[in-house]
Amino acid sequence: MQQFMGSEFSFDADKALFHIIPAPLEESVSYGKGTAKAPDAIIEASQQLEKWDGFSIPGERGIYTKHLGLGLDGKKAGSCAEELLGLIEKEVLDSILEKHIPIVLGGEHTVSLGAFRAINSSKSPYKGKTGIIQFDAHGDLRDEYDGNKLSHACVMRRAFDLGFPVFQIGVRSISLEELDFRKNNKINYIDAYQAVTENINKIKLPDDFPENIYVTIDVDGFDISVFPATGTPEPGGLGWYQVLSIIESVAAQRKIIGFDVVELAPQEALHASEFAAARLVYNLMGIIERKLS
Repeated sequence: MQQFMGSEFSFDADKALFHIIPAPLEESVSYGKGTAKAPDAIIEASQQLEKWDGFSIPGERGIYTKHLGLGLDGKKAGSCAEELLGLIEKEVLDSILEKHIPIVLGGEHTVSLGAFRAINSSKSPYKGKTGIIQFDAHGDLRDEYDGNKLSHACVMRRAFDLGFPVFQIGVRSISLEELDFRKNNKINYIDAYQAVTENINKIKLPDDFPENIYVTIDVDGFDISVFPATGTPEPGGLGWYQVLSIIESVAAQRKIIGFDVVELAPQEALHASEFAAARLVYNLMGIIERKLS
């Protein structure tokens, strides 16, 4: 099995600051398909990255890829979504307890629920002390979609059910049900129209937002010129440097304890998207690593 940036770095699990957790779950995608292939594609593309991310060499702190033994369809024999979420939860929680920073590579956005459950575990030092920053074109706040409460369209509703404060950035496709839910529950947000037209590159988190932050990035939160290979593309999204700058501003205010990158749907002969995803992962490592230095 390949390691993320294995062409440049070699670390064992105990010594690596960053733990990559590939999670090729694809069960509820509702439009374009292919997210199950994303983790392997991102790891393959990472072999082409340079050590220097433009500011530092985050890989020197160690990167280790933990493989779950799943196939490209995200399944084991006899498995279901709940079982796979349990595997993700275990690996994320193990990484947290061993003082590593978990990075989940999806797969559909449902995989993030495994990380949310790990953070919310009674064993986790971050339980009740963590907020979620969500970059996404969609609200993902439906209670169910096509009768499925574990749909990728419901993942942030499940996060809310677990008690996480949420800050949404980049949304530009949202149902009336979700709009009402967001308003009635006072969920923080900066939608794409405001972020793009006002050129927002930094955010100020509410004073009562938790000290620890988990960042979940659906790549469709970016403009489709950055990530054309995604299952539910929406025009009018966020720019590359805009997203990185916003995350830098979050890291300046709080501690980022993990993140995920989800909903990439690789397309044959279009390598730009998986390379951008690999670069995004490494750049976020750099943001985190520099704050720890």
